[in-house]
Amino acid sequence: MIHDGDEVVRVIRPKRHSDTRGWFAEIYNRDTFAALGIDCTFVQDNHSYSAPAFTLRGLHFQTPPKGQDKLVRCIRGRIFDVAVDVRRGSPTYGQWVGAELSAENGHQLFIPIGFAHGFVTLEPDCEVTYKCSDTYAPAYDGGIRWDSVGIDWPMPEGTIPELSDKDKVQPTLAAFDSPFAYDGRPLAPLS
Repeated sequence: MIHDGDEVVRVIRPKRHSDTRGWFAEIYNRDTFAALGIDCTFVQDNHSYSAPAFTLRGLHFQTPPKGQDKLVRCIRGRIFDVAVDVRRGSPTYGQWVGAELSAENGHQLFIPIGFAHGFVTLEPDCEVTYKCSDTYAPAYDGGIRWDSVGIDWPMPEGTIPELSDKDKVQPTLAAFDSPFAYDGRPLAPLS
C-alpha cells in the first residue's frame, strides 16, 4: 500500500500485481492500515451506481455518536471525490481536498469522522463502493450544500449536476453548527 503523507484525509494507492491475465490488489488489510495510522474497524460496506455523468452525491456525514470513517473507491468509471473539514475549531475548517478515483487508477480516499464527504461522477455509469466504521443511523444523518464550500468541481461551466431531493435542501456551511471537534490532526493537500 502507498499513501500520501500524514494528513487526516489520505489517498491510498493499493499496489497492483499484474500479469497476462490482468491484475490483483489487496485493497484493505487491517494491520497495514493500522501501520499507516488508520486504526478503525469497518462494519458496513456501501455500493452506489450513478447512471448520468455529473451526478453529485454529498456532502454527507453522520454526527456523533454515530460518526463514520469512510474508505471510498470507484470500481467502474471515474469520480472526483471530496472531503471537507467540518471540525469545529480546526484551522482548516471549511477547507476541502479532492482526488480523482477511477476503476483504472485503483486509488482510494480515506475520510475520517469530522469531514463531510461527496463526489461527482465524471462519466456515465459509475459505481462507487465504500467501507464505513459505523452503521447507517438516519437520526444522525447530516450534510451541507455541495455549492456552499467553494469546491472546484470538475464540471463544464454552467453544468447543473444531478442531485437528490435531500442534497438540494441541505444547509449551507455558513448555517451549519458543527458537532465535530478539532482533534489536532492537520488537513494537508493531496498529491
